[in-house]
Amino acid sequence: MAPSMTILGIESSCDDTAAAVVRLDGAAKIMSSVVYGQTDLHADFGGVVPEIAARAHAEKLDHCVEDALLEAGVALADLDGIAVTAGPGLIGGVLSGVMCAKGLSAATGLPLIGVNHLAGHALTPRLTDDVPFPYLMLLVSGGHCQFLIVNGPDDFTRLGGTIDDAPGEAFDKTARILGLPQPGGPSVENAAEKGDPKRFQLPKPLLDRPGCDMSFSGLKTAMLRARDAVVAEKGGLRHQDQADLCAGFQAVVTAVLVEKSRRAIEVYLALNPEQPTFAVAGGVAANGAIRRGLQVLCETHDVAFTAPPLALCTDNAAMIAYAGLTRLAVGDVDDLTLSARPRWPLDPTATPMLGSGKKGAKA
Repeated sequence: MAPSMTILGIESSCDDTAAAVVRLDGAAKIMSSVVYGQTDLHADFGGVVPEIAARAHAEKLDHCVEDALLEAGVALADLDGIAVTAGPGLIGGVLSGVMCAKGLSAATGLPLIGVNHLAGHALTPRLTDDVPFPYLMLLVSGGHCQFLIVNGPDDFTRLGGTIDDAPGEAFDKTARILGLPQPGGPSVENAAEKGDPKRFQLPKPLLDRPGCDMSFSGLKTAMLRARDAVVAEKGGLRHQDQADLCAGFQAVVTAVLVEKSRRAIEVYLALNPEQPTFAVAGGVAANGAIRRGLQVLCETHDVAFTAPPLALCTDNAAMIAYAGLTRLAVGDVDDLTLSARPRWPLDPTATPMLGSGKKGAKA
């Protein structure tokens, strides 16, 4: 990469409005990272409402950008480019960010770089730890879950992923089933600390099939049935019942991710990488039990394990800025015809996991 480049990143693919400034001067440095969450706006609905999220993005993006520039101590004139999430994601939110970035680009003449949100997560180990290519990535979040061999900034090989619900989505739905607050990931993890993971016998989907594909939809249904059985027997759900159900759910998700990761590591190691590294990113990577399980797995296979700081596991604009830097450094930029994309697979050669339609492969 060329030295001394500074870029603004904008992220609005789901329910976090984010802006960040990242500078490349030999190594990448996060100069600022601002995130406006929307948890309170969606709390009464049990999940993210796309229309509410899009409206909140439109209202907050300019303030978020201003705060990021102020925190970094730079002005628009000090920037070398503007990177923005152009997909995949909730189209209203993605469109809000793209239009904001286009406006800034048109007003300043700065290059515009559209970034794949998943690439931002996948390249985060390069931003935080300068992990050498190729490395194995488990991208595990609210809307996505897939194993990727990251060969380069724009070269990804998918080994497998979820064929239905992503783990983060399953965490959210489990929290909703059990009457816990959103977002579901932290709520379920906190409750699980006080629970017995062996009390309920829950299925471990697709472990009886070869390969790295996963499924979490059936687990969600099993949780619903287990809850209903407890309610029918006791006339309600006690705190300990909630804790035990959460512990059982989290243990199953961890077991599935660890086993599928083991299979992915075997495929990756067959390529004989010089410095074998397994990285995990995305919101679910913040779960302590899952991290510990993956760390132990890597130790047994003599593979380095890396995970970003918790603030960079969830959606943020620093990862978008860094991914934009990798494109800007080689002169790969977009123009004002850049479109927002609800679907944008990282590995276009892989068979779609979630089906395909007029708009293309979902993942």
